[in-house]
Amino acid sequence: MSTLPAHCDRLLADSTPVRGHAAHPHLVLATSILASSLAFIDGSVVNVGLAAIGRDLDGGGADLSWVVNGYLLPLSSLLLLGGAAGDRYGRRRILLAGIATFALASLLCALAPQLWLLVGGRVAQGIGAALLLPNSLAILGATFDGKARGRAIGIWAAAGAAAGAIGPLLGGWLIDTVGWRAVFYINLPIAALAMLLGWRYVRVPRADKPVALDPAGALLASVGLGSLTWGLAAASADKGVSTASAVAMGAGALVLLAFLWIERRAGDNAMLPLKLFASGSFSGLNLMTFLLYGALGALMLLVPYVLIQALQYSAKQAGAALLPFPVVLAIGSPIMGRVAGKHGTRLPLAIGALLVAGGFLLGMRVGAGGYATTVLPAILVIAIGMAGVAAPLTTAVLSSVDGSHTGIASGFNSAVARGGGLIATALLGAVLTAQGRALLPPFHLAMAVCAATALAASVCAFVWVKRDAAEAADR
Repeated sequence: MSTLPAHCDRLLADSTPVRGHAAHPHLVLATSILASSLAFIDGSVVNVGLAAIGRDLDGGGADLSWVVNGYLLPLSSLLLLGGAAGDRYGRRRILLAGIATFALASLLCALAPQLWLLVGGRVAQGIGAALLLPNSLAILGATFDGKARGRAIGIWAAAGAAAGAIGPLLGGWLIDTVGWRAVFYINLPIAALAMLLGWRYVRVPRADKPVALDPAGALLASVGLGSLTWGLAAASADKGVSTASAVAMGAGALVLLAFLWIERRAGDNAMLPLKLFASGSFSGLNLMTFLLYGALGALMLLVPYVLIQALQYSAKQAGAALLPFPVVLAIGSPIMGRVAGKHGTRLPLAIGALLVAGGFLLGMRVGAGGYATTVLPAILVIAIGMAGVAAPLTTAVLSSVDGSHTGIASGFNSAVARGGGLIATALLGAVLTAQGRALLPPFHLAMAVCAATALAASVCAFVWVKRDAAEAADR
């Protein structure tokens, strides 16, 4: 999920108030790109390496899903807290702390002799990403204004698309020639350069009014999501609900209810002010985001895994198989952004998600022929559909709340995108436990479920987004 969240995360930069200018703005932009790339690239590269990790560390389906979910869990639950910490303690300080955490965690992943240590390193990477990602983008938004700001965000987005295109291919080559551990070692020089540039050139003043932190909310969100995810992963791998998985899911649901209670009592000081959900458009758009990005998270995890395990692709070939997706997304998203600006967001979102659903149905043909006749058509149709969704989603989320809450709304939407991938990955244990061509039937079933999920996302857009113009006018 490297490239995918970039379009949600772009909202964080777009919604940051401008407070000053840097002496070296281009080096600040380079810092933001390097720091963000750590968070974006690792997801897709690890997906390509999952089969090799499983063979080397003797990991089963539920265990392997935690190599992905160990990263997504803290990133989903701590993203808003990371942004608030930057507001309170200084964005530069929290950015550098996040980069350092990510680098040390990458070293742990690279050296891990056992799977549980690798998962621990992935959790630490997720914590580092939750600190660096919102602050690197807020720094970018606070450094530029006017047309320069638009150009900077455009360059950042293009760099993210390029990283998404090159990342899986480079990662596959490294896995085939050096081994999967090289995927984590490569983060170290990137992190070192980002820290050097950030230390020397990033200068962003703190907020005049420090933002209240919500550690209780962040802790409850992490524990609740973690318990729920573990229960779903265990039940999926066992192909049935056991006593342990049922207890974990029940406990997770109760803790998440406690999280909502704590957030309601915290009011405006909450990590997630619940009054945002008074907007039907905001609620509907986030449900759409959860469903659509959950399906895409499953795609990005399963396609390289199935190509390698069932169809005997090399890691490099599996990485190259995904290359059309970020290319189409990078070309199509700006075009659809202009269309949505002129004609509204409702139809692009609904039609785009519908195309994604059609692409998943095409994915049910994978294994029945060669790459050009089965995998490529599915990837292209899904990419075209997502190109229709990504930029209009930015516009729709920002217009669904009042101006004082755009930062929180954008951060929450980014967290929801990752939360969708988190839950989807937890449900894929049954697929990851299969071997060889026996992977294909559960993979095809997963593609059918993803198609239904994308169709539901299209319905969400069609039903709820039609109200956002009226709601914006009321405010």
